[in-house]
Amino acid sequence: MNCLNGETALVTGAGQGVGRGIALALAAAGARVALAGRTAEKVEKVAAEIEERGGHAAAFECDVTDADRIDRLVEQVVARFGELSILVNNAQTTVHGRLLELDEEVYQRGMDSGPTATLRLMRACHPHLKGRGSIVNLGSAAGVRWDPSGYGGYAAAKEAIRVLTRTAACEWAADGIRVNAILPLANSPALEVWAQESPDEARAYLDTVPLGRLGDPEADIGPAVVFLCSPAAHYITGHSLPVDGGQALMR
Repeated sequence: MNCLNGETALVTGAGQGVGRGIALALAAAGARVALAGRTAEKVEKVAAEIEERGGHAAAFECDVTDADRIDRLVEQVVARFGELSILVNNAQTTVHGRLLELDEEVYQRGMDSGPTATLRLMRACHPHLKGRGSIVNLGSAAGVRWDPSGYGGYAAAKEAIRVLTRTAACEWAADGIRVNAILPLANSPALEVWAQESPDEARAYLDTVPLGRLGDPEADIGPAVVFLCSPAAHYITGHSLPVDGGQALMR
């Protein structure tokens, strides 16, 4: 329960869905959590929830597509908590559409909020993570499924994040920084809207999950991040871990 005592984590996109679940799980494991998100009200609500549960958290408004804002965010987190030892890159704009119809600006927003923001945050946090730091980036099974039709732009962004993860794991191992990725399948506001709008498609999709359900952001996805950031995973780096009820087949 307290395997992350003394750690300080920064979680992006922490105002709802998977980001919120990860933040709650990290706090329950003893970490102090900095919650970053575009909407201040959302991250402030999650921070209050963590405090009400007896944890320690602070909210920071940040658009991860703004390079200058990323640098200020890291400075503010370190000023607030005195250190930073965990980074979770969760924020990502969704990109849907077949390649011939995909708007290039939408595609670019996916890249800016995904791999570009991930790289900027990893580099901004690097000096503070040296010695005992851990990074968890969020990939997606969309990048490894046999047919990513309709999600190619999103899959491209997520696969770029996995490459950056593996590269940082190799380049920064000597700095004492471990870098891993998870590929989560979890319930979220976006998935709930999709299931309501396309119930038949949603049921068919759920049939591809061997465990037969979507993951809970706090109870299923969060603990995987806690594990990867904990001393129990001290010999794991450069790994992509599906947390998806068995849906993805990783080779």
